[in-house]
Amino acid sequence: MSYVKPDQLIDDIIHSGVLKTRLTIKQMFLRGALSGAILGAATAVSLTAAAQTGLPIVGAVLFPVGFAIILLLNLELVTGSFALIPLAILEGRTTLKKGLTNFGVVIGAHLFGAVLFALLYVISITYMGTQTTDPVIDAIINLADHKVLPYEAAGPAGILVAFIKGMLANWMVALGTMMFYVSKSTSGKVLAMWLPVTIFFSLGFEHAIVNMFAIPAGMMLGAPISIGQWLVWNQVPVLVGNLLGAILFTALPVYFSHRTKVNRAAKLVEANEPALIRS
Repeated sequence: MSYVKPDQLIDDIIHSGVLKTRLTIKQMFLRGALSGAILGAATAVSLTAAAQTGLPIVGAVLFPVGFAIILLLNLELVTGSFALIPLAILEGRTTLKKGLTNFGVVIGAHLFGAVLFALLYVISITYMGTQTTDPVIDAIINLADHKVLPYEAAGPAGILVAFIKGMLANWMVALGTMMFYVSKSTSGKVLAMWLPVTIFFSLGFEHAIVNMFAIPAGMMLGAPISIGQWLVWNQVPVLVGNLLGAILFTALPVYFSHRTKVNRAAKLVEANEPALIRS
C-alpha cells in the first residue's frame, strides 16, 4: 500500500526536519533560492490563468504546481519547514540553533530567488519597459496594491489582519507539506499536497514567499508601494503569522493527536545519527 499511516507519518516528517538542519549553508541557499523563483513562476501562472479565463479559481487550482515541484525536488521551503523542524527540535533530534540557521538562510535565499524571477519576468512581459498591454501587468499591480495598501489604511489593525491571514495561509501550506508524506507514490504525494494549498490560495490568505515575488514585481511595474510599506504592512507580520500558524495550527495538533507524549525514544534515532541534542 502506498498510504503512510499517521504514526509512521510523524516519524517521517520529524526525520525530514532533522535532515533539513543538516544541510550545508550552500545547499540551504541554493534550494531556497530555487524555491523562491519557482513560487514566483507559479504565482505568475495563476495570475495568467485568472486573467485569461476571468475565473480566479482556475488560477488557484493551478497554483500548487509550484509546491509540487519544490517538494518533489526536495528543495527548501521555509513555510513547510516551520512545521517540520520545530517537531524535530521538540523530540531532541536537532537543536534550536540549527533550526534558526535553516530558517534565516532559507528566508534570505527565498527573497533572492523570488526578486530575481520578478525582475526577469517583468522584463519579459514589458519587453524591457516598452509595452504595457499584457493584462497580467495590471493583475500584478492590483495584487501588490491589495497586499499592502488596505492593511496600511487600517493602521495597527491592518498589521493584525495581515498576521492572521499569514497564520491561516500557513495552516494550509504546512498541512500540505505534511500531506506530501502520506503517500509513497509520486501521484499520491502530489494529489495529497495539492488540496490544502489550493484552499489557501483560493481564499486569498497571505504567504510570505509568494509575496516576495508578487509585491516586488508590482513595485517594478509601478505599484505605489515603497520598500518600507511592503515590509511593515505585509512581509514582516505575514512571515511571523506563517511561523506561528504552522506550529500552532498544524505541527503541534497533528503531532499530539498521534503521539501520547513527547517521544525521545532511542528507537527513533538512527544508528548513524549523532546525539544532536548535545551539540
